[in-house]
Amino acid sequence: MNSLQIEQLKIIRNEITRFMMKYKFALDEIETKMEILKEEFQALHDYSPIEHTKSRLKSPESIMKKLLRKGGNISLSSIEDNIKDIAGLRITCSFISDIYKISDMLQQQSDLTVLNVKDYIKNPKPNGYQSLHLLVEVPVYFSDRVEKVCVEVQIRTIAMDFWASLEHKIFYKYNKSVPQQLLEELKNAADTANALDRQMEQLHHEVQAIKDSESEDSLLEELKSIQINNRKYELPAGLLEVFTEEK
Repeated sequence: MNSLQIEQLKIIRNEITRFMMKYKFALDEIETKMEILKEEFQALHDYSPIEHTKSRLKSPESIMKKLLRKGGNISLSSIEDNIKDIAGLRITCSFISDIYKISDMLQQQSDLTVLNVKDYIKNPKPNGYQSLHLLVEVPVYFSDRVEKVCVEVQIRTIAMDFWASLEHKIFYKYNKSVPQQLLEELKNAADTANALDRQMEQLHHEVQAIKDSESEDSLLEELKSIQINNRKYELPAGLLEVFTEEK
């Protein structure tokens, strides 16, 4: 390989690196948003609808394979136009209602643009798969420009995530047609996971109702302190009196 070819390879490599980094930065931004929402909800409501998050960036090889399957031209602009899930974030919740809470919170972010919503909870896939998918545009701020980058956000419960992960492992690289019996068993497992989700949510509401009916004295004591970053702070009596008088 001569020096000209080496120089051209360097240029190509740098362009691909910049292209991939902007998706990495978009993921960083949206993960920061989710962490803020999680901490805020935990501090104000003593509960967070977000169990955990997991980000994923497609490899260049995976991107190329998908582009070729779609029949797109081999160029960075073609990749950007044809493949919208290069950057992906999975948000796992405890309850189905949490999924829609998080979706609403994301859609209220003024700097995010929601391009598409696919609700596989209200309309599950034939194999039983359930999840809420959002395609959002995230602004990425560089030193000389701002670019809007697509990120696919999948929001699901722990039970949905468990089913989807095992389904993927069972059929990963399975090149033959899947026997009908296995498809039916997987669908039944998905229905069982959904029934568990709904039962646990009902229990959650019942526990919350019990908590809400606790004695007024217990509630007053709880309201005299706040918790930030897992540290408890007692509120000074004088500060409480000032705010009470202002009301």
